[in-house]
Amino acid sequence: MRHDRLPDGFGVRIDPRVRAFSGGRVLIGGSPARLLRLAPEAAAMIGDGYLEVTDQRSAGVARRLLDAGVGNPRPRLLPSPDQVTVVVPLRDNAAGLDRLLAGISEHHRVIVVDDGSAEPVRDPGRAAVRVLRHERALGPSAARNAGLRAATTDYVAFLDSDVVPRTGWLEVMLGHFSDPEVALVAPRIVALDPRANALARYEHARSSLDLGRREAAVRSNTVVSYVPSAALLVRRQALLDVGGFDEDMRVAEDVDLCWRLERAGRRLRYEPAARVAHDHRVSFRSWFARRRYYGTGAAPLAERHAELVSPLTLPAWTVLAAVLFGSGTRLGAAGGFATLLAAGLRLRRVLTGLDNPNRIAAIYVSRGFAAGLWRIASAACRHYWPVTLLAVLASRRIRRVALLLAVGEGLVDWYTHYQRDGLDPVRYLGFKRLDDIAYGSGLWLGAYRARSAAALTPVLRLRMG
Repeated sequence: MRHDRLPDGFGVRIDPRVRAFSGGRVLIGGSPARLLRLAPEAAAMIGDGYLEVTDQRSAGVARRLLDAGVGNPRPRLLPSPDQVTVVVPLRDNAAGLDRLLAGISEHHRVIVVDDGSAEPVRDPGRAAVRVLRHERALGPSAARNAGLRAATTDYVAFLDSDVVPRTGWLEVMLGHFSDPEVALVAPRIVALDPRANALARYEHARSSLDLGRREAAVRSNTVVSYVPSAALLVRRQALLDVGGFDEDMRVAEDVDLCWRLERAGRRLRYEPAARVAHDHRVSFRSWFARRRYYGTGAAPLAERHAELVSPLTLPAWTVLAAVLFGSGTRLGAAGGFATLLAAGLRLRRVLTGLDNPNRIAAIYVSRGFAAGLWRIASAACRHYWPVTLLAVLASRRIRRVALLLAVGEGLVDWYTHYQRDGLDPVRYLGFKRLDDIAYGSGLWLGAYRARSAAALTPVLRLRMG
């Protein structure tokens, strides 16, 4: 039996966004969207959209569905919570530690790593809690690694001192480890106090730590390309095999870890059914500074993963069509439509054998082009806002387009992340633009410090996709 075989009883549910054609033998979906052709026997196993592993063959089909991103795992077995050690890295946040420990069972093993706090962390007086101390601050990566090495259980949960886990958080994530190839699972991170002020309400809807309601595989260049280290559950040996967190990185170390695990062939999952509450920064100065700090992480990431860091990755045909339409001329519009037609014809060849391939190709090319325009608008307002500002100062026409993009993109974002009792669109739009300015400033500052434009360089894909 292969070491990565899914166990009997493990289930896979086809993602509701996936579309089936030709009697279920062709599936289109995932992130990025891809086409998966199945043998008739494999399609029959899925039936009404659910496949249960019962033998070697069904295990192989289940693995293929998971790896293609068209299926989501439904494990039935899970390791015992007794096999988990909670590691808490902190510096100068004793109150947060007390709040966190109050939300963790007294029977759980906990390792607190005090990373050079001005006042050393006191022993909390719980038999299952162990305190380690760095006499000088070495950074959160070093603190997490110290806890990882000190743990002896098969699994380690990393929880920052400014989070509080919700009921059932651990059990929901543990089930994913019945897949022997899963190395890391992350919960959804929600606001601890979503109504403290207007900024808290914005963060409740748009926190960079909250990756949304939809479960997903964690893969580079997808909707969920990484998960934050504020709350993680990991297979201890898998992290040790890749060297743990990179201690030279003080920011974006979580992104780097996810991508190194992916490169090592391991699977990672985002599980929003598990929730951990985070004490968001809700004073403007600290919030803005933190957003800018996150932006500086792109440059060190680019040194390690240059091919994955680009803020804007698009198919060449999308860019060409956008430029032609953007010219505002009849010739440009004709060229734009011709480009989309050519892309549709290329996609149609891939769809040969499906029912009504012309219609399917037209739908997916239209969706792809719309998504590409959205990414361009978002990047112009966030990653490349200094360039957009210079263009606005140089051209009245660009000024009108930029204003339309800034308002339109912000309002669509408000609608997409709408929360009941959330901010009105005007205040949301203001915070969104300030959010983008902060992150973009950090991005350009990091590139300047690194003397490298790698984190700013857009990427064009020549192949259809």
